Amino acid sequence: MQNTAMLSNLVFLLPLLISLVASENTNFTFVGFKPENLSIDGIAGITSTGLLKLTDNTKRQQMGHAFYPNPISFKNSSNGTVSSFSTTFVFGIISEYPTLSGHGIAFVIAPTRGLPGALPSQFLGLFSGSNNGSAANHVLAIELDTIQNNEFDDINDNHVGIDINGLKSVKSFDAGYYADDNGSEFRTLRLIRGEQMQVWVDYDGVKKQISVTLAPINGGKPKTPLLSLSYDLSTVIEKNMYVGFSSATGSVLTAHYVTGWSFKVNGPAPELVLSLLPKLPRIGAKPRSKFLTIGLPIIIVSLVSVAVSAVVYVIRRKRKFAELLEDWELQYGPHRFKYKDLYIATKGFRDKELLGSGGFGRVYRGILPTSKIEIAVKKVSHESRQGMKQFVAEIVSIGRLRHRNLVPLFGYCRRKRELLLVYDYMPNRSLDKYLFDQPEVTLSWSQRFRVIKGVASGLFYLHEEWEQVVIHRDVKASNVLLDGELNARLGDFGLARLYDHGADPQTTHAAGTLGYLAPEHSRSGKATPGTDVFAFGAFLLEVACGRRPIEPRRAADDDLLLDWVFSHWNRGEILEARDQCLGTDYVAEEVELVLKLGLLCSHSEPSARPSMRQVVQFLEGDFPLPELTSLGLCSSGLTFAHKGGGFSDFAMSYPSSGDRPFTQTSFAADSLLSGGR
Repeated sequence: MQNTAMLSNLVFLLPLLISLVASENTNFTFVGFKPENLSIDGIAGITSTGLLKLTDNTKRQQMGHAFYPNPISFKNSSNGTVSSFSTTFVFGIISEYPTLSGHGIAFVIAPTRGLPGALPSQFLGLFSGSNNGSAANHVLAIELDTIQNNEFDDINDNHVGIDINGLKSVKSFDAGYYADDNGSEFRTLRLIRGEQMQVWVDYDGVKKQISVTLAPINGGKPKTPLLSLSYDLSTVIEKNMYVGFSSATGSVLTAHYVTGWSFKVNGPAPELVLSLLPKLPRIGAKPRSKFLTIGLPIIIVSLVSVAVSAVVYVIRRKRKFAELLEDWELQYGPHRFKYKDLYIATKGFRDKELLGSGGFGRVYRGILPTSKIEIAVKKVSHESRQGMKQFVAEIVSIGRLRHRNLVPLFGYCRRKRELLLVYDYMPNRSLDKYLFDQPEVTLSWSQRFRVIKGVASGLFYLHEEWEQVVIHRDVKASNVLLDGELNARLGDFGLARLYDHGADPQTTHAAGTLGYLAPEHSRSGKATPGTDVFAFGAFLLEVACGRRPIEPRRAADDDLLLDWVFSHWNRGEILEARDQCLGTDYVAEEVELVLKLGLLCSHSEPSARPSMRQVVQFLEGDFPLPELTSLGLCSSGLTFAHKGGGFSDFAMSYPSSGDRPFTQTSFAADSLLSGGR
């Protein structure tokens, strides 16, 4: 009986004990970490130097969590409102590539540790596709995001956001800080620059105000916060919650670190002693001492000058023989790869690493030996009608393009009669593998529509947003690559042409792929933004219909996709032209928009086509698509003559392409539609 009474008392006191434990642990400070300080999962861990390493630079599409092990009581027991709280932490993000990252890091308040069911990559280890945005999550997160995801309406690829129950930030702003007291001097901070930065998150339970402040390490807390949001967290935060961090990697290897952390309920978080924080891993080689950089060279310069001259002479001879290095290429130094590095990266260009082949050459997968970045290496022929010097100059210029929907061109290498182009590796290959010839995997309509908007955004950047006008000249499904998250990346810049904004494009020979060539391009030889829009129109139709622009194996009336879609529109049943593999899982308004926009972009008169800026506005729903009216069909009998081989005659995107080469062919390219703009 006595034991029974004691057990009854323990059961009665258990909730009170849990509440006492939760309320006790409302103030903690970590300057560096020990394994017993945190509850971790995923690929997170604590290094021997005390760094909290949420993700490492060896695994893609992974996530890591680290939470304070005990629950914290956030609500005032008398009235149920959320108490004031404050936290500060120091973090650092180190990417394998200086201009790209594998997603960001988030401070999290959640009802459970570990966030079960969450996904990596763009979901940051916080949510999944099914629960993102649900009020049942009861999650507050402060994201430090390094990737722009259109599906979450991210403002850019370097921002701070306040997330409540989902990844569409309630409020966000460029990562940075106000350097003056009145908040007028804003300075940007690049989150992936590999340096430590400090974050403060404060919630005023009386004013119902969330404030987020960011600053460089040792800079002190700015007086003006980066973000300030009026929001009552009583419906979001439950009585007992867990606090911690979440991070995830994507296609680019990235390490996310936290070096110190403090937290407090009902008061400002304790200041961190920054001098005691563990250091981030070193980036690059260890800096030399002044003796090694100044004193020692002066002492031994006379002794080694002859030896150095001999070594340089030998190296130049070897490079000239192996890679055909010429003096004019020295100015492109950072963009030129060593053949030895590419040979090692592709394991000697083994057939096992072959990604595709065609008339343009062969493409191999590789991993650079030093940086461990995955690449695609294209080996193409060495002849060029325009001259190798001019061609390499354009390739290097295009290599400076940076946009989330373009395949990064890292550089090139020349050896004997070969040119090797080095691209970022896209794990999901080219879009045409998912559209034509009964593919094993069929893309859903939502995936296709996101791809279409991505390619449109990339072309708009090429035409209007870069320092020069870039005409792609070969827009088609086989030149659109898909990254690890099935985001579209437009590749194949071997046919591209550049000219200054406001200048007149130069006349060249017609080049591209049959079915995507604008009629005026074949007549004048001038590639313009309008010729790219025409090709984009063919691309829209092939993505929506699951058909190539020309399929001679079909019936005579159906071999031209443009005519086939036009005939459906003319009969008032344009939706019947959609890819039947979509079944019923599609948004009719979006499919109709894409099909009509494809017809409008395919207009034979350049002035009747929209610009890529207008195309993006139509796709985003900013402006309605104008009504189309029929102009009838006629035949122009345009003939295209094939010219000799060279760089301009084959595709330069790295996947193998099944499209027919540009040969002597006639086809109808007349007015089909017109619409007001």
